[in-house]
Amino acid sequence: MAQQEQQKAQESRQTGQDAGSRDAEAISAFVERFASQLVDAGMPRMPARVFACLLASDSGVLTSAELGERLQVSPAAVSGAVRYLAQVNMVSREREPGSRRDRYRVHSDQWYEALTRRDSIITRWEVTLRDGIESLGETSPAGHRIGETLAFFEFIQGELTGMMERWRNHRDQLRADTKES
Repeated sequence: MAQQEQQKAQESRQTGQDAGSRDAEAISAFVERFASQLVDAGMPRMPARVFACLLASDSGVLTSAELGERLQVSPAAVSGAVRYLAQVNMVSREREPGSRRDRYRVHSDQWYEALTRRDSIITRWEVTLRDGIESLGETSPAGHRIGETLAFFEFIQGELTGMMERWRNHRDQLRADTKES
């Protein structure tokens, strides 16, 4: 009996289905559609597919072999994609207990973390833009244009801080509501 349950769990992992309760084709279509939208936003194609596949998995954790099987791609394609995703902090790599295989994890707070990291990038841009204004002259046409760009990023930075605080409160409430259900 335990062996049958293990076999069903293995089949579930391989097909991307939860014990036959989900349509593997619908899940695959979602993964490809969302990946396509990420590509439209500027992400490379294979990292977008891997990220969407991880996001669509119940555990949020898959091995390279599982990703390759679900996406019907080579191990090399998965390797390059997860390397990119790890570099931009969209997934983390961890060891499978008792194994030498790596697993790749997408975190539930992924979007929050990504936006929080943007905060430091915006700060660096602001410093560079201030230097640009100084170099070009505040009253030159280019200085005005860069000054407006700087004002935009300063505005975004201020709004982002408040928005992230509101999100944390909202997320905590969502999680509390889920636990009560």
